[in-house]
Amino acid sequence: MQLPVQSQSTIYAEPWEAEAGPEDLLHIARAADRSGFAYLASCDHVGIPRRLAAAMSTVWYDPVATLSFLAAATERVRLLSHVAVVGLRHPLLTAKQYATLDHLSAGRLVLGVGAGHVQEEFEALGVDFRQRGAVLDECLDALRAALGPEEFPEHHGKLYDFEGLGQRPRPAQDRVPLWVGGSSPAAVRRAALKGDGWLPQGDPRDRLPAQIARIRELREQAGVQGAFTVGAITEPLYVGSPRWYVGRRTLTGTPQELAESLRAYRAMGVHQIQVRFRSRSRTELTDQIAAFGAEVAPHL
Repeated sequence: MQLPVQSQSTIYAEPWEAEAGPEDLLHIARAADRSGFAYLASCDHVGIPRRLAAAMSTVWYDPVATLSFLAAATERVRLLSHVAVVGLRHPLLTAKQYATLDHLSAGRLVLGVGAGHVQEEFEALGVDFRQRGAVLDECLDALRAALGPEEFPEHHGKLYDFEGLGQRPRPAQDRVPLWVGGSSPAAVRRAALKGDGWLPQGDPRDRLPAQIARIRELREQAGVQGAFTVGAITEPLYVGSPRWYVGRRTLTGTPQELAESLRAYRAMGVHQIQVRFRSRSRTELTDQIAAFGAEVAPHL
């Protein structure tokens, strides 16, 4: 699941999150850890321009700081940046931050990356917004090297060129998973050819099979080998019968009914689903997390 509180876009934030803070994040992360969730995710924005602030809000916690904070409070749940706009930073800086996070968390990092969409962020940081796709493509290659086993990583490209600079600690994992976010044709191609996984951005169920088929086709044509994780973001969920209006798109019902609906994702070829629960308070959310882990997940 993507963590609440740490990003508060009006698209998905619940009203109670506006007054929430670090203690709430700790309770929620520990609940997910106890309940068997695969990962906790945190978003990435450096700054939100005034033209977008009303819709997106300006509450966007830094993912490295947030996930590091929660790493010390959890034991097994993985830590995902969903997604880090890595093109805003030099790959050596990104590698230093996330390699340290992986080291401190005993190998629980999943580095999710995306091209970004807020032009003013790029302009303020001196990065060409129009070239963000090409920047991300090379960033992925550079990060493969910088997050690999070598103490002195090496990369020679059009945008970034480095060698002879040692970085320790190294990641605890032999290979940090790189999942690519986005649902545009360019993002799907990038995920298929350069990533270890795909994080779709809001694809409804009826669009997923074609996207997954395209990824398989691209990988087969290019001869890309190795494990690949296909993700999906489900509809909002509520375990049980809510006594308040949770929205027409929200899936509700018994654990068996929810599991039956969610198993359709597996039939499409999805390997992991990201869930978001409707809630009116932190307690209601952690109750939903516990109910899902105990009563729905076993049926998946």
